[in-house]
Amino acid sequence: MTAHDDLPPPLREVGFATSDTLLRDDVRRLGAMVGHMLSEQVSPALLDQVEQVRRAAIARRETGAPVDTLAEGLAQVSLDDADALVRAFAAYFGAINLAERVHRIRRRRDYQRNGDAPQPGGLEAVLQELRDGGVDLPQLEAALARLHVEPVFTAHPTEAVRRVLLEKERTIVERLIADIDRERTPTERRADDARIVLALTSAWQTSDAPARKPTVADEVEHVGYYLSNVLYRVLPVFYEALGDAIESVYGARPALPQVLRFGTWVGGDMDGNPNVNADTMRAALGAQRSQALAQYRRDLRSLGNVLTQTQGRATIDASISARVDDYRRRLPDAESALNPRHADMPYRRLLDLMQLRLRLTDADHRAGYADADAFRADLDLMEASLRGHRGEHAGLFALERLLWRARTFGFHLAALDLRQDSAVHDEVLGQIDGSDWSALDVETRLERLHAMLDTPPKANGALSHDTVASTLGVFDAVTDLRRSHGASATGLYIISMARSAADALAVLALARIAGCVEDGQVPLDVSPLFETVDDLQAAPGVMRALFDDPRYRAHLASRGERQTVMLGYSDSAKDGGLLASRWALQRTQVELTALAREAGVRIVFFHGRGGSVSRGGGKTGRAINAAPRGSVDGSLRVTEQGEVIHRKYGIRALALRNLEQSTAAVLQATLRPRAPDPREDSWRGIATELAEVSRTHYRALVHERADFPDYFRAATPIDVIERLQIGSRPSRRRDGGINNLRAIPWVFAWAQNRSGLTGWYGLGTALQHGIRVYGQQAMTEMARDWPFFRAALDDVEMLLAKSDIGIFERYSQLAGDAHDAFFPGILDECLRTRDAILLLKEQDVLLADDYRLQLSIRLRNPYVDPISLLQVELLRRWRASDREDDATLRALLATVNGIAAGIQNTG
Repeated sequence: MTAHDDLPPPLREVGFATSDTLLRDDVRRLGAMVGHMLSEQVSPALLDQVEQVRRAAIARRETGAPVDTLAEGLAQVSLDDADALVRAFAAYFGAINLAERVHRIRRRRDYQRNGDAPQPGGLEAVLQELRDGGVDLPQLEAALARLHVEPVFTAHPTEAVRRVLLEKERTIVERLIADIDRERTPTERRADDARIVLALTSAWQTSDAPARKPTVADEVEHVGYYLSNVLYRVLPVFYEALGDAIESVYGARPALPQVLRFGTWVGGDMDGNPNVNADTMRAALGAQRSQALAQYRRDLRSLGNVLTQTQGRATIDASISARVDDYRRRLPDAESALNPRHADMPYRRLLDLMQLRLRLTDADHRAGYADADAFRADLDLMEASLRGHRGEHAGLFALERLLWRARTFGFHLAALDLRQDSAVHDEVLGQIDGSDWSALDVETRLERLHAMLDTPPKANGALSHDTVASTLGVFDAVTDLRRSHGASATGLYIISMARSAADALAVLALARIAGCVEDGQVPLDVSPLFETVDDLQAAPGVMRALFDDPRYRAHLASRGERQTVMLGYSDSAKDGGLLASRWALQRTQVELTALAREAGVRIVFFHGRGGSVSRGGGKTGRAINAAPRGSVDGSLRVTEQGEVIHRKYGIRALALRNLEQSTAAVLQATLRPRAPDPREDSWRGIATELAEVSRTHYRALVHERADFPDYFRAATPIDVIERLQIGSRPSRRRDGGINNLRAIPWVFAWAQNRSGLTGWYGLGTALQHGIRVYGQQAMTEMARDWPFFRAALDDVEMLLAKSDIGIFERYSQLAGDAHDAFFPGILDECLRTRDAILLLKEQDVLLADDYRLQLSIRLRNPYVDPISLLQVELLRRWRASDREDDATLRALLATVNGIAAGIQNTG
């Protein structure tokens, strides 16, 4: 009998470290519940079938046997059984996912409880390193004053799990956390188990896919859940943790500035999405305002039960009673909002009237708060009174929590970024100018834009054109929203496919034509987005031209000489492969940082990262550490997309940990960036050469073989992914081949077929070239000592560990004769990449130094592998039936969700 014989059958034969005993218990507990649920909801025969397939999958993995035997057995499964098997396997590793998330919380608590050393990567650990490295408290305070950490939530369609199912996951997590230290009574534990079984069973009876594509309003609601239910609650705890860490390390607790902000693209990302316009902008910020106001009212009600000080028992500033009297005179229904029994409680009466005023604000009544500043003024009034009259332990703590929320979330929750393709601006300007704008050279465009900025033309003659009216309407909405929701309600205006200074000036010209002007200047931060490798390489020239343009410099002066540049990880990797993309991004940051310093501008980089390695995903702290020296400079603005949002922010404790890690990494990179290494000059030269070798090999396959698009569509489930109901925008910007396919479905498709090709193809050839030309020792030093190169190899190593080239071969065979034309070369490159990484990292197996990730992947493989092979068989059947919208497609959609959850990556 092994140490794991007490696990239910589907969860035996996986290894756990001794320190992970409680994780094992949670996996066993959930696995047993899933097994009982499957027996009840389907049949004991299904559970037996799951066990047989699982054992065959484990045997194949442990012995290194070919995938054929397992695949041939699954090819005989009926359609009904295939659907049930897929969902059963997904239920099992869904349980593993939740158990692992809760275990992360347990490990954090263990660090906090033991107190021997702070958790690595956290605030206290990094502050200790900074102190030991010579950073004193005044230096820390100066850095905090300019610190800016801003996660930006997008609606990019990579979340393959429905909101209702996420809610059921939340219930399970809450019950596991309730017994995280095994201190529940038997009665309490039985009650917890009942609620978990209810959630599991209800989820089983719920379709994985929604009945229709989500609307923009649905996406606003989805992101609003994380903002208002998770981050709203976590935010003050973050500041308390930051203050505690500083006090613990430096022995003082300074006043903290605002460090965190939040942004969103949902309702403002027009790029390729005809469903987003001025109306969705208004609706998004309107919905967010209602959510924020509802949360504030809830907090005010709670404060009313705390701030019950009565006249005569406590001293209270006269200004509080004066504000109550003022509101009683001015607010409709004020008397009905006041309880006569609270007449001697000035704080409580003011809180009741503040709730009334927030309700009036939500109804757009003139007696409501004009803006969030007016609301904060009432909170500040009470804070001053409490501080002045021994209220520190009589409610000040609770009031300060609300103040942090009000400062951060305002009446908008998250700043709404706007994004549009530069080609749309060209079309609009052409209509207004009466020219073929896109055919004009850059110098001619700049001359005409300067004239427009000096004397904005009348657009009346072009207003009948739909694109013109829609685009100018966006700028009208910006004017209205800044007036109604506050200046901080709108964020950046991002220009996709920015390729010249004219693209940035175009936004200023269109804004002026629409009358979006305050104090003589356009009140928007314009951010070019450089996406392809060529565009990244051209970015310094574009930005130099902008910084040299007197009209744009006048605009920058009105924006505090601060310029944000967005960097595209997704399209650059799709264009040139991962290494070429990462190196172009690195060099662009180096050159733009130097250029901004020369021009007297503070540059902020906005990182457009996705969830997968191919789209810039990976550990945030490692990425910040690998960034060029000086490029972080106190700021981190980064997109959070799809399944990443749920993984990082779905559980409050994990959301807090993520915010702490990000903030700590930015502090470290700002105050004590890594020391210069004299070898970096030679490393940069090698990296430039390797990036070009990698790019050439990647493009030879992806972009230069005319038959590759057909192979891609045959060897991946892209045709199923395009049917998923997970995003409001189309999968393509415009009709055409791979170039016009968005990066998300491109990466999603190669992740589904278990190849991960988008993350490693071309790298193996480049690494072998480097070893041959520069020697193994030089390359090994680069891999060990250069954070940029080490981070890239670590990310690819993780991707390779999740990939399975044997299973991918079964997908490739769906392409018929094209399989023989493409698969051997892909296999060779995969093996080259794996062998080169192992050689440079001096390891025998992938992830040799990451036990936890090894275990995580090993736990899932016996469940993901059968789903992948079932997907291959279902694809074969579905395509043979001319891709009808039938039960086979519904089963295929279930496999997509299952694989995405199992490998924990979509796009």
